[in-house]
Order: sequence, then structure tokens, then C-alpha cells
Amino acid sequence: MVHFVGAGPGAVDLITVRGMKLLQKTDVIIYAGSLVNPELLDYAKEKCSIYDSSRMTLEEVISVMEAAHREKKDIVRLHTGDPGIFGAVREQMDELDRLGIEYESCPGVSSIFGAAASLNMEYTLPDVSQSVIITRMAGRTPVPERESIQAFASHGATMVLFLSVGMAEQVRQELLTGGYSKDTPAAVVYKATWADEKKVICTIDTLPRAVKENHIAKTALIIVGSVVTHTSYRRSDLYNPNFATEYREAVKKQL
Repeated sequence: MVHFVGAGPGAVDLITVRGMKLLQKTDVIIYAGSLVNPELLDYAKEKCSIYDSSRMTLEEVISVMEAAHREKKDIVRLHTGDPGIFGAVREQMDELDRLGIEYESCPGVSSIFGAAASLNMEYTLPDVSQSVIITRMAGRTPVPERESIQAFASHGATMVLFLSVGMAEQVRQELLTGGYSKDTPAAVVYKATWADEKKVICTIDTLPRAVKENHIAKTALIIVGSVVTHTSYRRSDLYNPNFATEYREAVKKQL
């Protein structure tokens, strides 16, 4: 069996309990060495075989899985954050389907939530933003034109950009051209939840300078929208005494 496991955003204790238990009992670990905290490998048992996929191709990863499967070994494919977001997992699963090898997924805490926790931020504030767009800039790997930063910017929703901090000037231009104002709040979170985490609050206009001054070139998220500064929002109805729910009656207003 192959287990696709989300390693979480960085801090060792932010892997799920299920993910930790899978690491402790597996025979083979193939981990994303350029992104996953290596301290997570301390959970592995003594005779576990460990491979760093940052130096491997898809074919080489599948070859290791196939060989381990023939020997009836358990395999953990350890991805950063949650495997479902920019994890390149579907192509691995398709190959395993072709080979008749069973697999399952164990979700992880994505860095989008690690970053929000580091900023003590909520992505969905009433009257400010109720939607989050998760995307990235087109770079060496293209994105569909309909999903460009400029196209998404027209919605004015909260936006979280992966794999884009090295193109901060282009990000700025795309966001402004798409409709955001220059003073729209933004945040850059470098290595969210890691020991060397760095957090920078800026605006769309000052984003390139903020990135440069803080020497951030990779492994960071850009968050765009007024939720960053969490001002001018309306309190939620859920805990409003004048709002009835399935579990609580509304407080009657005094005449």
C-alpha cells in the first residue's frame, strides 16, 4: 500500500496524528526533500528506507514504489502541506492505477492555514471577503489564461499565491491591472510555522520592495486582501444574540 501523506506546513508537530503513525510504521519513505521538514524523518523506524524525491523523476519515484510493493512493503509518499494543493499527486496515482498498486491519502495542514495561524488571521470576514482564491503566477510552468492573476484579481476576493514570491514585481502589476487598488493590504509569509519563519505586512504597491528588503526569494506565500489587516468587518451572525440558530433562540429586543 502507498500512503500519500501531508507533512503539514513545516513545524514537526503540525503533521496529523494519522500521518505521524503512518511514518512510524512504514517500510519506505519517499519525501519532498526540498520542502518537507527533515525532522519528520525522526519518526521513521530504524530499518526504514528513505528517498529524497527532490533528486528524482516521476519514473524513479514510481520505480521505488513498485519495487517496494513487490516485496510487500508499506510506502509513505510524504508531501509538503496538503498533497491536494500543488502536490503533483494525481500523476503518481495514475501510474499506480496502471500498475494495480493500491493507495490512499492522508490530508495535511496546508501552508495557507499555517500562514493564517502565524498572522492570527481569518480568511473569511463578513462584509470583507467570503471567498479565497488559491493560485500562482505563470512561470516556467504555465497556467491557463483564464486563470491568470489579472483575471482572478477582477473578483476582488482574498487571494493566496503559491510559488510566486520570486516574481513579486510581476505579481504587483497583474494585481493592479486586474483591479485591486495600490493600497490593498498584502502579506508575505516565509516558511510558515518553521523556526525561521518570517512575516511581512505590506500593500500590493509595496510588495516588491518588501520582498527585496526582507531577502525573501522562495518558500513563501503571498496573501492579498483586506482580511490581512482585519479592519472594517462586521461581526458574525453566528454569535449575535439577535440571530436565531438551530441551537439558540434570538434575544428579544426591548421596546
